[in-house]
Amino acid sequence: MSTATLNNEVENIVAPAEIPSPSTLPPLIENPIHENGHQNGRAHGAGEFKYNVGADLNANTPTGPIEGSWDKHKFEMKLVNPANRRKHTVIVVGTGLAGAAVAASMGEQGYNVLSFTFHDSPRRAHSIAAQGGINAAKNYANDGDSVYRLFYDTVKGGDYRAREANVYRLAQVSNNIIDQCVAQGVPFAREYGGLLDNRSFGGAQLSRTFYARGQTGQQLLLGAYQALMRQVEKGAVKLFTRREMLELVVVDGKARGIVVRNLLTGELETYSADAVLLCTGGYSNVYYLSTNAKNCNVTATWRAHKKGAYFANPCYTQIHPTCIPVSGEHQSKLTLMSESLRNDGRVWVPKKGGDTRPVSQIPEEERDYFLERRYPTFGNLVPRDVASRAAKAICDEGKGVGSSGLSVYLDFADSIKRLGESTIRARYGNLFDMYARITDENPYQDPMRIYPAVHYTMGGLWVDYNLMSNLPGLFVLGEANFSDHGANRLGASALMQGLSDGYFVAPATVANYLATNEFAQLSNEHDAFKASANELQEKTNRLLSINGSRTPTDFHRALGHIVWDKAGMGRTEEGLKEALQQIPKLREEFWNDVRVSGENGNINQGLEYAGRVADFLEFAELLAVDALHRDESCGGHFREEHQTPDGEAARDDENFAYAAAWEYSTGTPILHKDHLKFEHVKPSQRSYK
Repeated sequence: MSTATLNNEVENIVAPAEIPSPSTLPPLIENPIHENGHQNGRAHGAGEFKYNVGADLNANTPTGPIEGSWDKHKFEMKLVNPANRRKHTVIVVGTGLAGAAVAASMGEQGYNVLSFTFHDSPRRAHSIAAQGGINAAKNYANDGDSVYRLFYDTVKGGDYRAREANVYRLAQVSNNIIDQCVAQGVPFAREYGGLLDNRSFGGAQLSRTFYARGQTGQQLLLGAYQALMRQVEKGAVKLFTRREMLELVVVDGKARGIVVRNLLTGELETYSADAVLLCTGGYSNVYYLSTNAKNCNVTATWRAHKKGAYFANPCYTQIHPTCIPVSGEHQSKLTLMSESLRNDGRVWVPKKGGDTRPVSQIPEEERDYFLERRYPTFGNLVPRDVASRAAKAICDEGKGVGSSGLSVYLDFADSIKRLGESTIRARYGNLFDMYARITDENPYQDPMRIYPAVHYTMGGLWVDYNLMSNLPGLFVLGEANFSDHGANRLGASALMQGLSDGYFVAPATVANYLATNEFAQLSNEHDAFKASANELQEKTNRLLSINGSRTPTDFHRALGHIVWDKAGMGRTEEGLKEALQQIPKLREEFWNDVRVSGENGNINQGLEYAGRVADFLEFAELLAVDALHRDESCGGHFREEHQTPDGEAARDDENFAYAAAWEYSTGTPILHKDHLKFEHVKPSQRSYK
């Protein structure tokens, strides 16, 4: 193991029950030591912190031509005889698109599936909130699309920080997803003649996005839900609602079960299996304000990380350019306005800063359509990271609109004049209604006001080509893994990845794992389950006993301010160093002064929330470590020290063309590199001009 350095030593990340007293905390400054003589950070002298570099990772990508690699790989994988499948039990945590799809698929194949959700119904999974659409390379619009073009656009859109083999498989499987969903009865929009309709999304110059008005996620989830419930009715899947996974159980180096909290009774329950599949979504709520549902959290993946699973690229977070702006400290979340609106809406600000005239009084020649001006080829449909930074930059110039000056206009006047209000209402009616209810403004008459907000996370647990983490038996699907989007996800690709992983990839790769391993009989009375449950009980007792003066919400909001200010749209060495000073201090205050009311033996949502905030307070430190270590700009990770003369992200392919997978350590962080090789899409400076 070699040693490398960064720009500000972090406090050791330890389990909450082991938080040391302030007098025993390690020093925050250490002398610099550089990996192979190369200074990865921009540190000077005593401002640096250490991280160790472990062994490189093997992604197990297949060899040969990429066009046939997935088919070849499927053929070479081992199968489980149908009569033997009932001997295997698989745990699936999460019932969103990835979780519901894989549980339904493996149940249909004959495996015993245990499906867990902390909701009262699988239909409440956050996949339901996706609005705009799902990509596929069907080329129904006959405008030049292909599997290869979708592959190319996704690799380029991710700023060349994704694994080529995974992305090509995603593009290849995309067409099967549409066929599957149509067969389920998903009501995709159709043209007058009855064919499926398409619209455009950012980062593409063609129409490949299938949609169901502004409710695509909801309709796709209902399709997966009905497939899941069919298997529940048959008895192939056992559904456990109102259970939150709190621990991964590892036996003999393999993931063999989980410990969950029954949210109705407070009891800890243990479940064993031959494989565990995490489909628990992303960690956007580390920022406190995001477009995610309030219950979305990092707990499942973070607890798995602490049991040995590597966490990859945690600094890759996506800022969505079209969200309703923040209106005050009272808010607990933000609201997304679908990227699909940029098909017909034009983004602009007044050319003169501080112009407070009503929109109707600002003539056309005094408006700056800044996306169309800066990116004439793609216009308003540039990728999300590009559009978000452009909106922030124009507001930083003092040209933002609204009372805060932190918003820009999204104007549909031209489209309504050209197409008619009825057409716009048919395409986006539910989105316009949502905006009107929240803002009390009529977007058919006046432009929407929008501003970027945290929406999605490209980082997640590291997985190989088979979607298995470095921990044997632990598979990670959908947004919970890091695999397909690089440093920036293109719009309408999240639903595509979730269903690809769930319906088509994991059922094959999990079967191969089951067929090539032996599994000893395992009882829930095993010492590993008892130890995990005891640790969780001790942590719960500690949270309830602190009896401090501040609420979990107060700490979460304070953390959100730190992470947004220091590791949001723009990041600097100085800001990240400050974050790595502030986060450990806030975490220490949490464990000394949080107040969790109620008791453990029944419903206690305050206790649930406090546990999630505790995990965010640990995870946020790793996010900042990763952002500081990656001394380049790429996609949504924008280090202000590294930008082109035009203000675009400037990558460092020589030193950072890898996925950074972090191993949990109570001491110095340990980095493992998954080196990225580009044989089909050659990295270049992204241009959407």
